[in-house]
Parts: sequence; C-alpha cells; structure tokens
Amino acid sequence: MLNINFILAILPVILIAIYIYKKDNNKEPAKLLVKLFFSGLISIIITLVITVLLSLFIPSLMSANPKNMNLIQLLFHVFIGVALVEEFSKWIMTYLISYNNEEFDEIYDIIIYSVFVSLGFACLENILYVSTGGLSTAIGRGLLSIPGHTCFGVFMGYYFGLAKVCEIKKNEELKKKNMILSLAVPAILHGIYDYCLFTGKVIFVLLFLAFIVFMYMYANKKIKQYASVTRKIKYKNNYCPNCGTVVNNNYCPNCGHKND
Repeated sequence: MLNINFILAILPVILIAIYIYKKDNNKEPAKLLVKLFFSGLISIIITLVITVLLSLFIPSLMSANPKNMNLIQLLFHVFIGVALVEEFSKWIMTYLISYNNEEFDEIYDIIIYSVFVSLGFACLENILYVSTGGLSTAIGRGLLSIPGHTCFGVFMGYYFGLAKVCEIKKNEELKKKNMILSLAVPAILHGIYDYCLFTGKVIFVLLFLAFIVFMYMYANKKIKQYASVTRKIKYKNNYCPNCGTVVNNNYCPNCGHKND
C-alpha cells in the first residue's frame, strides 16, 4: 500500500501537470514531457553540486543557519544560494532538452516544457519534505511550494518563448535580453518567495500572501493567454518579440514595438 504522505506529496504535482497539459490545443509528445519531468529530478543533483561548491568557496553564504542571519545576509543567501542556484539548474535542463527541439513551435510549448521540469524538481523535493514533515507540510507545500515552482516555470518558459521569436526574427539584442530574463525573472520571484518566508516576521508574511496571490493570478493569465494561441512562432510577425502579443502588422498593439 502506498504511504499516505507519498500520495499527498505527488498529488498536487499530478493535478497541476494535468491542468497545464489540458490547456494545450496542440498536445506535446508524452515521451518528451516525461523526459522533461525526469530532467527536473536530475536538476536537483545539479543544485546539490553547485550548493556544495558554493559552500566550499563562500561558507558564510551557504553554511550558516538562515535563522541566525541578519536581513542582509539572508538576502544574499536566499537570492544567490537558493533561488538562483535552483532556477539555474532547472533553466539549463529546459534549455538543453527543449529550446532547440523540433516540437517547440509555439510559445505555450516552451511554457509547458519549463513547467514540467519545475514539477519534476518540485516533486522530489516535496517527497523529501513531506516524508519528514507529515500532513501539515503536505498541505502547506501543496498550496504554496508546488504552485510556486509552477509559476517560476511559467515565467521561465514565457521568456524562453520570446527569445525564440527574436532568434527567428534575427534580433540578437532582444534575444539576449529575453534569455537573461528567462533565468533572472524566475530567480527573483523565487528569491522574494523564500525571503518573505525565511524572515519569519509578520510584515513579510503579509507581503508574502499578497505576492503569491499576484504571482498565481499573473502566471495563470499567461497560461490562458498563450494556450489559446495556435500560431506558429516560425512565421514572421506572429508574435511581438518584446512582449509576446500576437501581431498582424508591423506594430505591436500592446507595447507599440515595431516588428521588423
């Protein structure tokens, strides 16, 4: 019989994966999605390796107990030692497996890919936490951590998608900008998420609640926006390389960017 904690740990991952998958009008190959999910598990190994290396070179940043850090020390620990490391690990797996994959021909495709990598990471992490923390941990992480990782994946995929549009349009400057944002934005969001929680202060908890509501709503808006678009990114002027809005002429109706 499966342990109840194990079921509770993987259930939110399964539900979110189904939700993201069902939103796609042109379904992605199951084999590719499974590969991406398991690459998310592998990204935890990358995270551990980088964390160990950082602990050797910057022990004050990585080895100290966060509870004993002041707000400035905690800021560096959370944003660099945790958020940036974890998001880079997921970023590199998403890029290597899917950015140049022939199946990637819509912006929503890469959003799905990024989310599945994030869910793979979150699944193993959740199993480890819930196995020791029990029911309360399962509920808390099911409502917060798993959706949080999903949102980070949504924003990562969104900027990956813009980078691909720029690549097709041969706009190298905007491509580099969006590639940087594909890592920077989820890392910053992840850092804000963890920092607000790690401080333990009431004001930061209140900020955290407002932050996650905004992030969940905005990420879901992106999912619905791009899941409904069936245009292929390989065709010129389908998407604005600056904001991703579908365009039909040389000017984006959303941001006013001129499309070459």
